[in-house]
Amino acid sequence: MIVTVTPNPSLDRTVEVAELRRGEVHRALSGRLDPGGKGVNVSRALTRAGVPTLAVLPSGRAPGGRLQGLLDVLGVPAVTVPIHGATRSNITIVEPDGTTTKLNEAGPVLTVEEIDEITEQAIARSRDASWLVSCGSLPEGMPVDFHATLVRRSRTRTAIDTSGAPLRAAVAAGPDLIKPNHEELAELVGRSLDSLGDVLAAARQLRAGGVGAVLVSLGAGGALLVEETGEWHAATPPVAVRSTVGAGDATLAGFLAAGGTGPDALARAVAYGAAACRLPGSEMPAPHGIPLADVHVGTPQTELALTGDAA
Repeated sequence: MIVTVTPNPSLDRTVEVAELRRGEVHRALSGRLDPGGKGVNVSRALTRAGVPTLAVLPSGRAPGGRLQGLLDVLGVPAVTVPIHGATRSNITIVEPDGTTTKLNEAGPVLTVEEIDEITEQAIARSRDASWLVSCGSLPEGMPVDFHATLVRRSRTRTAIDTSGAPLRAAVAAGPDLIKPNHEELAELVGRSLDSLGDVLAAARQLRAGGVGAVLVSLGAGGALLVEETGEWHAATPPVAVRSTVGAGDATLAGFLAAGGTGPDALARAVAYGAAACRLPGSEMPAPHGIPLADVHVGTPQTELALTGDAA
């Protein structure tokens, strides 16, 4: 079983418009509501793949109850920690060419007692799990080392997908896996990463500092994996992007679903990410829609130039 932790989950409303024009009234082409937050998305993708998972998350007021109801409909097992504040709501606006505009609320303010309960539930539920996966932003009041605390206390393998100061703190704790995107990795190492060689060097630097493995999602550039057993780059042919929301979470889910190590897991990760980009909102891909045959895995071509795409 894979346990995910989402300290700042959300209700994610996605609206598709013909063109986003600032200051004007728009008529939506479509709309959908999904349970959101990075760890929640990972558990959603794992559930669709038939991989046992459990999502641990705080839940507050009516939005929290609605999020729980959406997870129930999707068949995603969850342990919710009641909180006084309201679970946040996010809005994503998507244009036909895949351009995505996101409006993310900060989230509720958590008490010390609520934070402690989330931590204890995560540790207790993951004792017999194969992975403890802690993901996403931190709500106000949560210490910057929340993810790092789970890494230090966990008795199972840990995977971290976050950014900024929480990612730096988690890296210092020595997780088994981190999954930054291109921009998050550049911020973490404090320099621009213009080529695949630059990304490779940054991942090697983190491995030398105590991180077990580094899985970097590169948007249209695929993904790079650097671990003890080897270094690989994987990519697919260009895809028609409908929404990039949750693509990075699908990437991590695919990697873990395939065992969490090696080139085959990397291929599955990239296939999951590409499949998610073809779907509306933050819908997670089903196994039949994952283009595994399209994925090319090989030795990183260090001269390959990269854009700032994030996933």
